[in-house]
Amino acid sequence: MERLDGARFLVAGASGGLGAPIARRLAAGGAAITLVARDAGRLEALDVVGERRSFDLRTPESCSAAVEAAAGPDGRLDGVVNAVGVVAFGPVEELAPDVMEELFLTNTFVPMMLARAAVPRLAEGGVLINISGVVAEKSFPGMAAYAASKAAVRAFDEGLAAEVRRRKIRVIDARPPHTETGLADRPIAGTAPRFPTGLEPDAVAERIVRAIIDGERELPSDAFTP
Repeated sequence: MERLDGARFLVAGASGGLGAPIARRLAAGGAAITLVARDAGRLEALDVVGERRSFDLRTPESCSAAVEAAAGPDGRLDGVVNAVGVVAFGPVEELAPDVMEELFLTNTFVPMMLARAAVPRLAEGGVLINISGVVAEKSFPGMAAYAASKAAVRAFDEGLAAEVRRRKIRVIDARPPHTETGLADRPIAGTAPRFPTGLEPDAVAERIVRAIIDGERELPSDAFTP
């Protein structure tokens, strides 16, 4: 995908700290964007040109509906960016089972269900990007369950990439280091540890969009270092 002009993209989690700048850069490149998030109010407030659709992607039906909304009249879709995610902190013995379930439902099953819906629609040369993050490479104390949910995405992406390679569809697993998206300030459980200053979301978004255009197939954490 050497150019974005005219390409059709679905950006899930478009109102988030990474979803918004990624959508902004895709739209600036001429892509037709369908912006998807749960909060309709936050979607409307986005300064991004694109169709806005409010879906809770934690069901397979909503994932299918989001893909259908993003596909063009001919049913074609050129790219999917999944920037949906939640985080929880704390020792495993202090995490409630429903918190663990929410981590895997949102961070793991949403990417899987969205990919299941999108792959039949993706055109030759299309791309699917999941953001697993540096924790998919290395886990940390107080983040074991969160890291496990993201490591599962990395494993899924690896297998899916092999499945769709002959159709010339790329699956990019993006694993940026800690980024100042504000997600750590909105955990579903626990309190964030003291992190060093993270990467700027715009810089991470620029790197991901560059990978889309340049035909890259993986973005490990060290790909985000200046």
